[in-house]
Amino acid sequence: MLKSLLIENYALIEKLDISFDDGLTIITGETGAGKSILLGALGLILGQRADTRALHNKNSKCIIEGVFRVKDLQMEPLFQENELDYDETTIFRREITPQGKSRAFINDTPVNLNILKLFAERLIDIHSQHQSLMFAHSAFRYDLTDAYAGIMADVIKFRRDFVSLQKEKSKLNELQDQEKQVRAELDYFQFQFDELHKAALVPGEFEEIESELQILNNAGEIRFNLEKADFLLQNSPENILQTLHELINLFKPLENYDKAYAEISSRLHSTEIELKDISSELSGMKQDVADDPAKAGELQRRYDLLQKLLHKHFAQTIEELIEIKDDFFRKIQGAESLEMEIESLSALCHQKEEQLKEVAATLSQKRAKAIPALEKQINSILKELGMPNGRFMVKQTSARELHQHGMDELEFLFSANLGAAPQELAKVASGGELSRLMLAVKSVISLKNLLPTIIFDEIDSGVSGEIGFKMGNILAKIAQNMQVVSVTHLPQVAARGKKHFVVYKHIENQSTKTIVKEVSARDRVHEIAQMLGGENPGPAVLQAAEELFDKQNINKN
Repeated sequence: MLKSLLIENYALIEKLDISFDDGLTIITGETGAGKSILLGALGLILGQRADTRALHNKNSKCIIEGVFRVKDLQMEPLFQENELDYDETTIFRREITPQGKSRAFINDTPVNLNILKLFAERLIDIHSQHQSLMFAHSAFRYDLTDAYAGIMADVIKFRRDFVSLQKEKSKLNELQDQEKQVRAELDYFQFQFDELHKAALVPGEFEEIESELQILNNAGEIRFNLEKADFLLQNSPENILQTLHELINLFKPLENYDKAYAEISSRLHSTEIELKDISSELSGMKQDVADDPAKAGELQRRYDLLQKLLHKHFAQTIEELIEIKDDFFRKIQGAESLEMEIESLSALCHQKEEQLKEVAATLSQKRAKAIPALEKQINSILKELGMPNGRFMVKQTSARELHQHGMDELEFLFSANLGAAPQELAKVASGGELSRLMLAVKSVISLKNLLPTIIFDEIDSGVSGEIGFKMGNILAKIAQNMQVVSVTHLPQVAARGKKHFVVYKHIENQSTKTIVKEVSARDRVHEIAQMLGGENPGPAVLQAAEELFDKQNINKN
């Protein structure tokens, strides 16, 4: 229940702090006085988007604060889910800075607009005269029917599971599209993998082949140079080793005369050892170098193959080629894995869809059971509202496919005249008829105690006379089950209020302000009289206003 509303620096309101009671609260005022400003401000703490143009003083921030009594509404889990402190008296606050920044709070904890909306849906319903157009929206038709049938909790769970299924189906579609693409490329992947796999790639192989080919292709030159080097070292008449040996013998006697001679002798001896070792290796090398055209041709073909593969796959090394081959293999395996994943997800989606169809069938049965009573109750209220021949009807048919509300298609049909077949509301109902029909719907919803507060913004638009009395009675009846705030232009409705506020404009210091004042019990007759007969009502109008209060039994409200 809304206990109070504080508004600072919003539109034409400089500062306003009003308190609300249970029962029926009436808000009246001239057209353009600013009644809609109150609802606009309230909308901000219920999650509507902010606009800096709404600031009364462009240099100060706007503050809207609403105090709600949430005791006995079973909202503790909602507070816990959103990590908010629970209090039986909860404060919603919205601040808008001159720079356009908006902040929202619940019990002084910052929240985003989605959280505000989430709580608002559990606390208050604002019905404007334009909301009658909601009859055209399928979601409203389901919500009304399901609320009356008492299956909202089941529908919410169904909707959550349906959304989950849609996500799974979307994922399945993505995987199937991905599989089509992979399948189209699979032959290419397989061919490339087979070619690389057949090549039996070995890391470092290319460099080894390249080196071996250099030797085989230049075997003659290599062997000639090796043999000549061997000849010069030890086989020529004055070979290097023999000459070096003679040098060593010359320096050996000199070792004892000077350390420098001994050092040269040692170095000559080391050189002899090194040259003998080189000579030995040259002998082995000569044995290894031989013309082998067959082997050279084989290695050249292997070299050409590797060169071709490197060029084809834009690789620099055999290691890169091996990684490319492994990548093709992973893609081939991925296609097989993808197929298994698709089969598994497809089976899961089918299972979930069948389960949801069973739940949808149950929901359909419960709706079918509740619809006759819903129609009867709404039609009964329409008779009270001066539409004795009005006939409201809910047409329930089976849908082709499962949707977020189940397997039903719901249509709201209406006929205002006796003998006329009910048709779509938008085609046959006038504005006044839609207003009365919506009031009947809200009256029925109120009996289910779905929300603690409902606000009607000129629900009586297009209505007057005796129907106004009927509307006032129904609003008062709704107020027995929930808090009702009604913005009205009808004195018949205003007379039924437990509390009455008047909205008017006031000019001060060349500035226009919207003022809201509570009308005390002694002044209400005069206020109603003004609604009946203008700014200066005469005795007859004042008497009519008193009679109106008596007729509406205001003291018993």
